[in-house]
Amino acid sequence: MSADAVLHVAGARPNFPKAAPVIRALDRHGVRQRLIHTGQHYDDRMSEVFFRQLGLPEPDINLGVGSGSHASQTAAVMTGLEELMLAARPALTVVYGDVNSALAAALVAAKLGVPVAHVEAGLRSFDRSMPEEINRIVVDHVSDLLFATSPDAVTQLADEGIAAEKVHLVGNPMIDTLLANLDRFDVDAIRTALSLPDRYIVATLHRPGNVDDAADAVDLVKAMHAVADHLPVILPLHPRGRGHLENAGLLSHRALRVVEPLGYLEFVSLVRGAAVVVTDSGGVQEETTMLGVPCLTLRPNTERPITITHGTNHLVTRAALAETVASLVAAGRPAVWPTPPLWDGSAGERIARVITDLLR
Repeated sequence: MSADAVLHVAGARPNFPKAAPVIRALDRHGVRQRLIHTGQHYDDRMSEVFFRQLGLPEPDINLGVGSGSHASQTAAVMTGLEELMLAARPALTVVYGDVNSALAAALVAAKLGVPVAHVEAGLRSFDRSMPEEINRIVVDHVSDLLFATSPDAVTQLADEGIAAEKVHLVGNPMIDTLLANLDRFDVDAIRTALSLPDRYIVATLHRPGNVDDAADAVDLVKAMHAVADHLPVILPLHPRGRGHLENAGLLSHRALRVVEPLGYLEFVSLVRGAAVVVTDSGGVQEETTMLGVPCLTLRPNTERPITITHGTNHLVTRAALAETVASLVAAGRPAVWPTPPLWDGSAGERIARVITDLLR
């Protein structure tokens, strides 16, 4: 690895659509780059398909850490990255989002004196029972460049005492990827492939607060069955929590179908055609915000409040879920809706300019 290279560290499905526009923009600026895949998500549906569909370069190194507890997974990434960075120190390490790979990479780089850039800085749910919240806070406080997707994130970083000169409001690179692929999202093709009717509901559920506890899983399944009483539900099911949900009877409703995780193009096509999306995923809240699809976030909080103030997202409880779905289906898709500032497809270029200035 060249000593003046930018090192991108990605490890999980949500990272790849964020990294793709940054890598492309830096390439246009002539910046030397290396991409490290930690292997936090390691099967084709959760990682490799994203490289193919988004035109990402093949990773220079795959650490292959796989799954495990938060401690073991983070430790494995740290050990692998420390050896790599000691061999040839990069000029800058770029980390994405709030997964364990981002935390591990930021800690290793900071302790070795390698500058850290955090893409998607300043997001807060204010719920420290979420492991991702701990990751967000720690990564932001060891980073040298903080790239914020929304004005509320900039305000939050200021409130936490982070120097203003480190913080850059750039927009959302994941939205760059969405906008760049709008013509490739084929709703008719995914409906045909999955034998779906014209109106259907998409659900994505994997957060610990929804699926890790058996009693929570039972409540969640009851709520989703009530939703399926209104419209067919299609659920691309993350491996996390699958056992608890299936043991709770998830598959016993004839109008609720579980499928394996989908590739990026297939999943966003599915979301684009949905009457309503039910989710606990941060990225899905952002995608529905841009696509104008009503979104119900099955959580008591969100680290992306701008999707509520400038989008189609609503927080909802399990008890209120079916009734809220019914009202949204009756109302239909909005003809117009607000979208966040700078979510315009140019976030990757803005990030590249700041990084290029730093390297000079």
